Amino acid sequence: MADLWDRLRNLFRSVEESSPSNPAVHELIRRSADEQQDYSFWKDTLVRRRLQNWLSDQYALFLVTPDNVDEALDFLDTPSSKGFVVYFFKTQYSQRDVQHFFDYLKERVLDLGYRTQISDTRTFSRPKWVETVERHYLKPPAQGRDEGKFYQEFGNITIENHLRDEQVHYLKFRATIYKDHQFHEAKTFQQLMQEVLL
Repeated sequence: MADLWDRLRNLFRSVEESSPSNPAVHELIRRSADEQQDYSFWKDTLVRRRLQNWLSDQYALFLVTPDNVDEALDFLDTPSSKGFVVYFFKTQYSQRDVQHFFDYLKERVLDLGYRTQISDTRTFSRPKWVETVERHYLKPPAQGRDEGKFYQEFGNITIENHLRDEQVHYLKFRATIYKDHQFHEAKTFQQLMQEVLL
């Protein structure tokens, strides 16, 4: 019995001492057969289409009048990284919808010939909550070189679903390109959004 209490104490200590770089739990994402079946059903729902259309409309608005974008959304725009953050805690979407949308974005990127580098989840302690980050990290197809330079398509793509105390908080989608003489210029983020949100 003393051994059990020691293990429990060590578990609580590891959770308290955890951080993003040293999570208490780090494992690969594996969806059950029921989750996969529910996801297949969800892809054909009005909820998926509404969410996708809203994001597409908001991106078009961002390109013309960025100050008028919905408060539940931010677009990232730096020279090497572009993307968006949806603050789902400000919306009426369920945790199920967000998880499926997270996987749907991955599927859409895979349809572009990308490959999954890793899909994992990390759980760690924050001062006021326990944070869980689900992540899909995708790399462009290996296409070799042309004129001595590598193709990078849209760059590396990271999709993250952040939960606080097991409640959905925000989803981040980011494409990071290489600004390097070894790579051809990347395709635009606008092209990527058109492909993903068709």
